[in-house]
Amino acid sequence: MTVGERERRIDAEAKVTGEAAYPADRVPDGALVGKVVFTDRPHARLVGLDTTAAESVEGVIAVFTGADVPVNEYGLTLFDQPVFVTVEHTGRSVVPCDVSRWEADHLALVVATSAEAAEAGAEAIEATWEALPVVVDLDAALAADAPLIHPERGATTNAYHSYKIRKGDLDAGWAAADVVVEATYELPHQEHAYLQPEAGLAYVDDAGRVTVEIAGQWTHEDREQIAHALDLPVDRVRVIYPAIGGAFGGREDMSLQIVLALAAWRLQQRGETRPVATQWSREESIVGHHKRHRGRIRARWGATADGKVVAVESEAWLDAGAYNYTSNKVLGNCHLGQAGPYEVPNVRVDSHAVYTNAVPGGAFRGFGGPQATFAAECQMNRLAEALGLDPVEIRRRNVLRERSIGVTQTPMPAGVTLPEVVDRCADESGFDRPLRPAPPFSPFVSLPPSEHRLARGRGFACAFKNVGFSFGFPERCEARIVLHGDPEADSPDRAELYHAGADVGQGAHTAFLQMVAEATGLGLDRVEGRFSDTDSSGDSGSSSASRLTFMAGNSILGAAEEADKAWRNGDRPAIGDFRYVPPPTEAFDPETGICAPNFSYGYVAQAVELTVDLDTGHIVIDRVVSTHDVGRAVNPQLVIGQIEGAIAQAHGYTLSERLHVDDARIRNPRLSGYLIPGIGDVPTEIHSVVLELADPQGPWGVRGMAEMPMMTYAPAVVAALHDATGVWFDTLPLTPDRVTAGLGWTAGDGP
Repeated sequence: MTVGERERRIDAEAKVTGEAAYPADRVPDGALVGKVVFTDRPHARLVGLDTTAAESVEGVIAVFTGADVPVNEYGLTLFDQPVFVTVEHTGRSVVPCDVSRWEADHLALVVATSAEAAEAGAEAIEATWEALPVVVDLDAALAADAPLIHPERGATTNAYHSYKIRKGDLDAGWAAADVVVEATYELPHQEHAYLQPEAGLAYVDDAGRVTVEIAGQWTHEDREQIAHALDLPVDRVRVIYPAIGGAFGGREDMSLQIVLALAAWRLQQRGETRPVATQWSREESIVGHHKRHRGRIRARWGATADGKVVAVESEAWLDAGAYNYTSNKVLGNCHLGQAGPYEVPNVRVDSHAVYTNAVPGGAFRGFGGPQATFAAECQMNRLAEALGLDPVEIRRRNVLRERSIGVTQTPMPAGVTLPEVVDRCADESGFDRPLRPAPPFSPFVSLPPSEHRLARGRGFACAFKNVGFSFGFPERCEARIVLHGDPEADSPDRAELYHAGADVGQGAHTAFLQMVAEATGLGLDRVEGRFSDTDSSGDSGSSSASRLTFMAGNSILGAAEEADKAWRNGDRPAIGDFRYVPPPTEAFDPETGICAPNFSYGYVAQAVELTVDLDTGHIVIDRVVSTHDVGRAVNPQLVIGQIEGAIAQAHGYTLSERLHVDDARIRNPRLSGYLIPGIGDVPTEIHSVVLELADPQGPWGVRGMAEMPMMTYAPAVVAALHDATGVWFDTLPLTPDRVTAGLGWTAGDGP
């Protein structure tokens, strides 16, 4: 048995010793150096571009611009972004290419023999701009006289994508409600802050394929977008992922893939075969890739005196920034989650993605779920207070259950375990018992608090999150298993797995091999993996949506069965190919929202205890009990690692990470000014509770869980802060200045 065991990660030693090769480590001697030039214009039209001086810099080999791109457009779900902003509408493109809509739009790629020469070439580029009105945020974008960011779409507003849910009779719901609570929630950007900034290497391989070695989340989608922009057949493009230094959704969209591929391809046409490498600085990374969507949710909820939620009315706006990226898909998750994980008979929800000139919003752990969950769970906690009910008990009376009809008016997929998750979290946290004594509170050694000015509180929240792609998006996952052994033997003695699924740091490849060992009956030491190379693996889909273990496991089970058949038929080696396709999902009905949105879900509940210094507004999280139904833990240690890592990330989102975006420009593009949590900042105690209540569709009962701990942390902290202070907070992050302002005084002044 290997599934269920705490096997050591296959990459653990290499990563601990520094031997693991990330993209920036794989640059061969003599490689050329690429330098991406940002436009540095949030909104402007390019009216002149002269690269002559840049091309004359000693060491500069080439300067690539939009004139070099056959199809000057890209986008994961919508082609609305140029590869390069260029003076003329070159190549085939549906998007006007002469406008910079974001400060990190790409203007050119300088290729040189050294980083110094590439930098000098970049500085020598001469661009002339016509300033355009900058649409800085949601309010500016939604104003009646707002300039359109994408007039080519034919829309009359910057709100370019919307969804509706209409369930029941909302007027009847309000009439039945004894208590109504309403609030407007402001949600911030969040930076992914992965350890490895964007880096890559590109060349034309011996088979004539344009090859890119880079960190990403979906090799085959990267290949599709490169092939589209270069107007090449997909079999002329190869994408390889070396070790990946974190992703969290930040590598779903393009960064360097297309421009590096373009450079290698065009240079090869000129007889230059040296590979091209580049790496962004931390500042370039923070400015140059998308963020968690900032947004606004206005919510009004009603409940009866016995705690039954009978009406939910909610409207959300997500700031998509300059380009769509995955905003339409993130919006779908946010839309679905605004009524929470509850049975509500009367619901009206409207959700909108809105273009601005700010940094694009895109995929980030939870994928729209954390924004919706923050509003929904804060509303539920406010209802509990208004009704005098325990926060756990009101959830017990409303949570989704087996055969519940969701807000999209279709039954939940089998295997709903939220009642069990809520109960176990309440029990493990002792939520019905008095708070334990506070541990020592010392955010500053030099500024000890006044003991009588410390307040303690606790909060609770729960959520559900899709496993797999949603709303009709095609879902699949492919695997190949090759069995080797003595031609005369009854059983193989070795197996190889070929799989494109990306291990972005979560240990996916270790879990894959554990599942192969389990499926073939071989020891883990007899299984090898060949991963994340479009040359050797079929399409796995993305390492996102809490889907990869679920989807890969099902594909591995199928491939193992096919390989076993081939072995029994006498094939040596025996090859098994399998493509797993889950039950289909459906898009929202445009008027009612009726659909089957997802084929599987994961479930989470968290209880948080905190201490707040009422004088300074500083918060210390004393304890988190994070409870998850994972269906089956393929590797329990990896599951706990995902819980603890997600809580650290959620902690930053909730308490410290404030991205300053003024006039559509990021003003703090360094980790010295954008404060991710350090080891002294994270919760004092994290108690991970792992339930294994099998998903009927999951391999060995597995259900995805990597995003779930991110969902509930912020509303649980806000509830705990309210418990401690009596004040509700509707805006994140809960930095000390915001806490003291919310309490009614300026930090240091006291009440």
